[in-house]
Amino acid sequence: MEIYKEFTFEAAHRLPNVPEGHKCARLHGHSFLVRIFIAGDIDPQTGWIMDFSEVKQVFAPIYEQLDHHYLNDIPGLHNPTSESIAIWIWEQLKPHLSALSQVEIRETCTSGCIYRGE
Repeated sequence: MEIYKEFTFEAAHRLPNVPEGHKCARLHGHSFLVRIFIAGDIDPQTGWIMDFSEVKQVFAPIYEQLDHHYLNDIPGLHNPTSESIAIWIWEQLKPHLSALSQVEIRETCTSGCIYRGE
């Protein structure tokens, strides 16, 4: 079974590696949505896989780095595509959430990605 905890953050970025004239090369911002998925068995005592508040607590310092910041200035996010943000979040979370199964990023209502640690 999987559970997920959803977060939103506001941030600006630009994509330095797109072709000349591409609109994403210009500074712009998004209301990003992040879903953190945890997979595991239901604990018979608690009745859950993990307490949602534990996921929130582990994500809090990552959220503070992202929310209302310029993503390109964050080490490891010099080219902050949805894909690289998902991988970056995974790498920050996995040491603290061993049952992490996927990270989903949505940068618009219709565009995003899912990273499963491949």
